[in-house]
Amino acid sequence: MKIATFNINGIKARIDALPRWLDEALPDVALLQEIKSVDEAFPREIFEDRGYNVETHGQKSFNGVAILSKLPLEDVTRGLPGDDEDEQARYIEATVVGDAHAVRLCGLYLPNGNPVPGPKYDYKLAWMERLRQRAQALLAEETPFLMAGDYNIIPQPEDAKRPDSWREDALFRLESRTAYRRLLNLGLTESFRARTHGTGHYSFWDYQAGAWNRDDGIRIDHVLMSPACADMMTECQIDKQVRGEVKPSDHVPVWVDLAA
Repeated sequence: MKIATFNINGIKARIDALPRWLDEALPDVALLQEIKSVDEAFPREIFEDRGYNVETHGQKSFNGVAILSKLPLEDVTRGLPGDDEDEQARYIEATVVGDAHAVRLCGLYLPNGNPVPGPKYDYKLAWMERLRQRAQALLAEETPFLMAGDYNIIPQPEDAKRPDSWREDALFRLESRTAYRRLLNLGLTESFRARTHGTGHYSFWDYQAGAWNRDDGIRIDHVLMSPACADMMTECQIDKQVRGEVKPSDHVPVWVDLAA
């Protein structure tokens, strides 16, 4: 079962690039972030015609997450538990049923948090604590699950071309990385680093200042897996080449293959 996460930075802007990638990469499931569309306006027919079931949690002009799945989806829920007043569309869950196993999918678009300090950063840290509590609850249920998406977290210096330039940014501040580590310390596996080590592996290149041409990137898109899910993993890759194609997102897909 090939499961990908991809921040598309607007479904309207990626209306050609996203289907092209799907046709080339052939993921069984794609967890999308920043669809920037209300549910009713999402062009689901394009993906349904390719055999995907489509579930969205949209928001006008901002945020928004979606699941595209060629496999059956069950028990779809929208919104991260823990704050009934949170109206930002950043989280969606569903269970995907494979040939041998069912896996709980948690698609997320974690808040950026800038500027620091301020209410946006406070919201980011509070959201991360809610995510940790949700992971803890899923672990208690002993259901295989993964949490995949744009985490807006640079975990380690090796995950940025120029780490010193990010020191005071919300993506790399110590409090942010500590919150991320607290999530991992529940017993989750960060899929890419479980298989690939070293520098030079990124998932985001800014549109500004020729970042792509200089390979001035950061790695902020992650797939975290429960122990039962991690035991199924056979591969994890970053589709870096997608960033160099026509009208790309500033992010690229990250995918895992599960023996599920």
